[in-house]
Parts: sequence; C-alpha cells; structure tokens
Amino acid sequence: MKKTNDNKKNNNLNITRRLLKNELLRGSSAYLLASIATSSIPFLLLPILTRYLTPAEYGEVAMFSVWVSLMGAFCGLSVHGAASRKYFDFYDSTDELAKFIFMCLVILAVTTTFLGVLVLVASPILSNVLALPSKWLIIGVVCAGLNFIVQLRLGQWQVRKKPKPHGVFQVSQALVNMSLSLLFVTVLYLGASGRILGIVLATILFAFIAAGLLYKNNLIRVCWQPSMAKEALRFGIPLIPHIVGMFLLNTVDRAVITSELGVDKAGIYMVAIQVSMAVAIILDAVNKTFVPWLFERLKRDNEVEKQKVVKVTYGYYLLLALGVVLSFLWADDVLLVVAGADYSEAASLVAWVILAKGFHGGYLMVTNYLFYTKNTGILSSITIACGLLNVALLFLFINAWGLLGVAWAYAASKLIQWLTTWFFANRQVPMPWLKPVFSN
Repeated sequence: MKKTNDNKKNNNLNITRRLLKNELLRGSSAYLLASIATSSIPFLLLPILTRYLTPAEYGEVAMFSVWVSLMGAFCGLSVHGAASRKYFDFYDSTDELAKFIFMCLVILAVTTTFLGVLVLVASPILSNVLALPSKWLIIGVVCAGLNFIVQLRLGQWQVRKKPKPHGVFQVSQALVNMSLSLLFVTVLYLGASGRILGIVLATILFAFIAAGLLYKNNLIRVCWQPSMAKEALRFGIPLIPHIVGMFLLNTVDRAVITSELGVDKAGIYMVAIQVSMAVAIILDAVNKTFVPWLFERLKRDNEVEKQKVVKVTYGYYLLLALGVVLSFLWADDVLLVVAGADYSEAASLVAWVILAKGFHGGYLMVTNYLFYTKNTGILSSITIACGLLNVALLFLFINAWGLLGVAWAYAASKLIQWLTTWFFANRQVPMPWLKPVFSN
C-alpha cells in the first residue's frame, strides 16, 4: 500500500513539473493575469469617480466609451488581425511582414481620415443624439484609430509567444489611464472631461510607444503593395458584422438610454455595468482556462471525455446559477457601498445585469465549439441577430419600465444568444448533453 501511495505521489509530482514547464500554460497564465489586472482598474476606479462625478457626468464618460467602441469597428477595419495571421506566412521573412503591416497602417490612415471628415460634417446632429460635445466626437475617432496601433503591437507580441512584454504594456497603459484620470478628476476637478482626458492621453501616449516599438523591431517598412492591402481587407471586412453585432448587444443600450431618458440615466446604468465587471472578469478568466482544456478533448474525440466535458459544463452552470441568486440577495447593498447614495437608483439594476452576465458565462462555454470548428460565420449571424433583437427590446421595454426595462432587454438578449449558440454548437460538435451526467 505504501509503495502504491509513493507511486501516486511521484506521478502527481511529475504531472506538476510538466505543467510548470508547459509553455502554453505559462503563456496563458501571463495573458490571464494581465487581462485581470487591466479589467479590474475600471472597477477599482468606480468608488472614487462616483464620489466626484454626478450621474450626468458619468453618463458623458459612458457615451464617450460607447462612441470610441463604435468607431473602433471601422477605423482600420480590423486588419490588425490580418497582420497577426500573416506572421505565420512570413515568420521567416520579417521584411515581407513589415511591408504588410505598413499597408495595414495605410488602411488605418484612410479609414480614420474618412470617418473624421464624416463625423466633422455630421457632428451637430451626432452631438444632439449622443449628448456629447463635438470635440469629443472628433477626438473619439482619433482615439479609436490610435487604439488600432496599440492592438497591432500587442498582436505581434502574441503571435511571437511573448506574453511578458504584452502583459507589461497592457497593464502599464491601464495604470497610466487610471493615474491621469485620478489627477484630472480628484485633484484638478475637471469632472467628466478629466476622466475622458485620462483615457485619451493614455491612448495617445501608448499608441506612439507602440508605433516606436514596431519601427524599432523592423516591423514597419514603407513600401506600396496594393495586393497586400486587398488581402488584409479580405480578412478584416467579414469581421465587421460580428463586431457591430457585439456593439448592438453589449454597448448600444447606453446610447438608447441617453436618447430616451437623458445622459444622467446613462450614468446610473453605467455604474450598474461597472459593478458587474467583477463578474465579467471571473467569467473571462474561467473561459481562458477552459478553452485549451476543451480543445484537447475535442481533438481526441473520445466519448468518455466528452461526457466529462458535459459534467464540467453543467457543474459550472450550477455555480453561475448560485452566483446569480446571491446577486439578487446582496448586489444592491454592494452597489450602495461602492458607488454611494447618488447612484442608489442603480441598486435595482445590478442583479439583472449580473443575470445577463451569467447568461454570457453560459454562452462562453458553448461558443468555443464554433471556434474549434472555425464556423465563425454562424457566430457572426447569431451575434448580429441577437444585437438587433436587443435594440428592438430596448425601445420596447424602456418606454414601459425605464432603466429596469433596459436591464431586462439585455438579460433576455443574452439568454437567447446563449441558447441559440448552444443549439448550433451542438450541430457542429455533437455532445452528450441529454445523457445522465452523473452516470459512470
């Protein structure tokens, strides 16, 4: 018996050593820690900003974020992803990759300039609809364009399996963003403009740093290659429906609230979203850990292992359900402690937003099957359809139930997105979802 126990201990030790030496696991951990640190900063800022910003000012910040997110779908047309993919074609020729990246930057310059002119002309109308000064609309376009450069630099580190500079860069930008925001809001008392300036200046600074690092690493070479531009566009343009769908599903609600109820209500709703950010961070961390584990088992295509995947998924769903129940019991109290009495109206919204995040957690567990089979077209269709449904429900519910109706529309759309994705995922990768999960 003692020998058997010793053998088990040695086997466990060997497994632990192999895991510690595993490059993929180490890299994933580094990306995960950086992602958690970066995503945590807006949540950590919340108790401070809500004491210095009125709901209307917080709403203005929310609308600026919405605007930058929307412009980000069109500035550069997502071709920075094409540059990451192209590395595997040109990994033995940095010179060719540098030409490709330059053409991606040309696409960025053209699209950003076009959008800037368009927004400048339409700014009087857009300013009234979004409750944002015209200057922030123009600056938002520039900010979205510069963020493309940041993503380009991060992508090149990622494909080269360099998680440390990737993580340091991400976290550093987030810390600078936070520090500048605190300076402008709590010391200089610039209100909403101070928070927006913190976002903009951090983006400008790190975009220039990213561009400098790309040039220093010989990843930009001025060379006119229209064929490369066409190839990049063939990659980026099909992603736009998915990005727009995600915008309609996750972000457009703040614009609708501003239009229908006023910018102060958008600020209150944004606080509820920020409180739920802690849940989103956990869901993202679980998903990044789950994906490689899932893909390994799908590749082996073993029925017993598939049954184990189903058990793990259902177990996770039970934990999500428990978390949602607890949020309905305690979330409103947490909101009042974190945000203060001025945002008490958000207390009734938090649990419903967390419910929506719970549905999103369920969605993440099944959407990976579509990524595994590379059926991203199905994913884009689902995202667009659910995004449009969310918009329709928003206008229907907001008139009847106000902010609570917005939270209900969000939760309903996320539920349908999860169930629809689950249905199509099972068609692509059949899993034993209906078999007894506790059988041997």
